[in-house]
Amino acid sequence: MKKILFGITSLTLGGAERVLVDIANQLCEKYEITIFTIYAKGELESQLNQKIKVRSLYDISYSELSKLQKYFLMPVRVLLFKKIIYHKKIKNNYDMEIAFLEGPITRLFSIINKNTKKIAWIHNDISLVFGKGIKAKIKKKVDQKVYQKYEKLIFVSKDNQQKFEKVYSLKNKKEIIYNYINDEEVIKKANKNKKIGFEEQEINIVTVARLVKQKAMDRFIHVHSKLIKEGFKHTVYVIGDGPEKSRLQDMIQDKAVQNSFILLGKKENPYPYIKKADYFALLSYYEGYPMVLLEAQILGKYIIITDTAARETLQNYENSTIVANEEEDIYKGLKELIKNKEKYVCKNSNINYDRKKEILKQIEEVIEN
Repeated sequence: MKKILFGITSLTLGGAERVLVDIANQLCEKYEITIFTIYAKGELESQLNQKIKVRSLYDISYSELSKLQKYFLMPVRVLLFKKIIYHKKIKNNYDMEIAFLEGPITRLFSIINKNTKKIAWIHNDISLVFGKGIKAKIKKKVDQKVYQKYEKLIFVSKDNQQKFEKVYSLKNKKEIIYNYINDEEVIKKANKNKKIGFEEQEINIVTVARLVKQKAMDRFIHVHSKLIKEGFKHTVYVIGDGPEKSRLQDMIQDKAVQNSFILLGKKENPYPYIKKADYFALLSYYEGYPMVLLEAQILGKYIIITDTAARETLQNYENSTIVANEEEDIYKGLKELIKNKEKYVCKNSNINYDRKKEILKQIEEVIEN
C-alpha cells in the first residue's frame, strides 16, 4: 500500500481544506494517508476517516496565533529552517508528498528526496495571492526555485494555470484537476438545521468566505449600504471569520447597516444557510475554483459572482450572473436581482453533480504514474 503525505497550512474551515478532507476520505481505503499541517486543531480534523493520520508542526491552532506570528514569525521560520524541519518531522517516509496549498507548506515539501514523488497543488491566482509589494517580490523569487523542485503541478482551473504561467516560466509537468466534492454529504448537511432565522418577506443573500482582503467584503458593504439607502431592501449574511473582521464590523457600524449586513462568524455546517438563501454571492477581487460555488449549485441557488477564475465553476449553469469586477457593476448586478426577484430563480433546483468519479480517477492516476 502506497504511503501518501498531504500537506496544508491547517484543517480549518475553508474551501481547499474541505476538498482535501473529501479527497483523503475517498483515498484512505486504497492508500495509507497522512495529513501534515503547519498548525493543529483545525475544525475539519474531526471529519476525517479514522484511518487517516494527522501530524502537525506546531501544536497550536491558527486562530490562537498573534498577527506577528501569523504573518511573519511562523512563515519566516518555515522558510529559513525548512531543511531541518523536513528531516526532523517528515523523515523521508512517504512514496509521495503532495503540497496541497500555496505558501509555507509548498516551500517545506520542496526539499529534495530521491525516493519520494513531489506534487504541488495550486488553488489560487498566483499573480495576486501574495499582493504586489516588496514581500510579494521576495516570495516570487523564492517560489520560482521552490516550484522547480516538484515533478508535477496541479491546477484547479485553466485560469489559474494561465495566471501561474505568466508569473513563472517552468517546464514542470502540469495538469488541471477540478476540485472534488461530495455532493451527497452537502445535501445531507443542508437538511440538518431547518430553523434558520431569515426574514421570509426579505431578500436574503448569503456568502461564505474568509474575512480577508481577497474577498472584497468592504466593497460589498459599500454596495449594500448604497442599495439600502435607495430603498432596495435585502439582508446579507456572511459566514466566515478572519483578520478583517474588526475592520468590517467598524464599517458596518459606520454605515449603520448592522441590522441588514450580518457577520455570522464561522459555521462548521454552512449549508442550511445557503439552502435557505434567495441568492448566493461571491464578489471577490480574485478566486481559484471555489468549492462553495459548486455547493451552492448542488443546493439549487441562483448565484452572482464577480468576473474571476470562479467563472469556470459556472460553466453550463444557467442560474447565475457574472458581473465585472468593479464596484459600480456589482451595484448594478445586485440591484437588478433585488428589483426583479421573480425573474432570477433557479429553473431546476437539484443539480446532478456527476464528475466525482472522473476527478477521483485523475487523482489516482497522478499517484500511480
